[in-house]
Amino acid sequence: MKKIFILFIAMFFVLQHKTQAQNNTAIAEKIDSLIPVVMNDWKIPGMAIAIIKDNNVILKKGFGTKSPEKFLPVDENTVFQIGSVSKSFTAALIAMLVDEGKLKWSDKIIDHLPDFKMYDSLATKSIQVRDIMTHRSGLRGQAGTYIPNMGYDRDDIYGLLKYIKPSTELRSTYAYNNLTFIIAAKLIEKYTGKSWEENIRERIFEPLGMTGSSVNEEGFLNSENRSMSCEFEYSNGIKNNWLYDDDRALFWLTVIGPAGSVNSTATDLIKWSQFHLNKGKVDGKEIISEKNIKYLHTGQIITGMDSARITVYGHCWFIEQTNRYRLYFHTGTTWGFTTLCAFVPEINLGIVILANSESPESPRYAIMRSIIDWFMFGKTSKDYHAERFGEFIKEAEENAKKKSEEVKDEFVASLQYDEYADVYHNEILGDANIKVENKKLFITAGKQGWTSELKHVNGPDKFEFRMQGHTFPLKFVFDCDNVSGFEIDFGYSEDFGIWTNDYDCGKTEEDAE
Repeated sequence: MKKIFILFIAMFFVLQHKTQAQNNTAIAEKIDSLIPVVMNDWKIPGMAIAIIKDNNVILKKGFGTKSPEKFLPVDENTVFQIGSVSKSFTAALIAMLVDEGKLKWSDKIIDHLPDFKMYDSLATKSIQVRDIMTHRSGLRGQAGTYIPNMGYDRDDIYGLLKYIKPSTELRSTYAYNNLTFIIAAKLIEKYTGKSWEENIRERIFEPLGMTGSSVNEEGFLNSENRSMSCEFEYSNGIKNNWLYDDDRALFWLTVIGPAGSVNSTATDLIKWSQFHLNKGKVDGKEIISEKNIKYLHTGQIITGMDSARITVYGHCWFIEQTNRYRLYFHTGTTWGFTTLCAFVPEINLGIVILANSESPESPRYAIMRSIIDWFMFGKTSKDYHAERFGEFIKEAEENAKKKSEEVKDEFVASLQYDEYADVYHNEILGDANIKVENKKLFITAGKQGWTSELKHVNGPDKFEFRMQGHTFPLKFVFDCDNVSGFEIDFGYSEDFGIWTNDYDCGKTEEDAE
């Protein structure tokens, strides 16, 4: 009787395993059919995806092309920039330091970095390790994001924190930001004696076997099987334009490093999802303690709520709770790349999606939610892709119509270009040189001394220039009808003051002599 019972149990597990395998295969086929539809509608040139279920990779595949020249195919080992998914790697390094007793989550930054300074003195004294990676520092959302596009490096940005005014009090509001991850990198480097880059490679890539992953501009360019990137736009329909040269913003990628410079593949990134599903272990070996993995996965501040779900932000994971499951995920966007990494512990499911288009979040979310529904319920509750795509097109068309109906300012010519040419000074950001060459106006500014054409927009004061994939509005200021300086709009209310020349309308020619 006992033998019959054991045989019955064995047969039950065999049949169960076979049924699950068949189910996984069926879902993989559905995903395989969905991706090309999403890519076609959003005009995404290339994507890669990987799915892990119960520690088994059931799908790992590339779609479309990684290059416009030879139409080379994307495969599961094609390298993409993963953007802000990188933040979870930096948070993991901090967790390792906490495990080693070098930091506590409640430690004040100023006690570890004596030169640390925010604009607000109370924030300087009070901000803690647990605050710098949870987007509740008080800084305005995305503040300082475009500073690296003008050639300023991580040390520059660390020093500029004291000039960026907060928009709220510390810990009062969720406001997504990149700059505070440079503070995390400073802590990592102080207590390991190695760079953030070395720590990522030695403490994460190597133990997890992420052999195709790298960091920064250098790592990306050294990856032979890398994808090119596309700028997404809507103008009489969706377009994806391949990016070249400085428009790829690779210097920005390096500077923003601990917040967004990891480069990875579907093959590698699914290992990161699996690592979190396995509670900080790789092949049974503990890399991060279960206590601190749990802390990384614990919500710190609410980011959204509706009748169906509540979403909080942990240490670089959005945590969405519904009445049926808990989803952990993070998206990533750089110049021309988008990514999503997610996992659902209740069903031991991990998902990664990479695209070479700076498309909205909708295509990634539609794929992710379809996959979760298939595994959780056997079917989707609705057509996520059709719904999200329809909403986007409707809104885009309405915005395009409004824009076409806007009354444009009457065009006013600029001054003669040589009236703007001069050397201008800024105590915080250094000198800038504006000069005329071949009847065009150029500006040389920033830490790297890059030169860009300064293009007239309207009137005697409004110009713009482009550096590292970003367009900066520039406005000249006048004193006694003469050009006396200019200010640059960094995009998020940063105020570093005016670049001024030596002109003073109160001076006479004799004073000047």
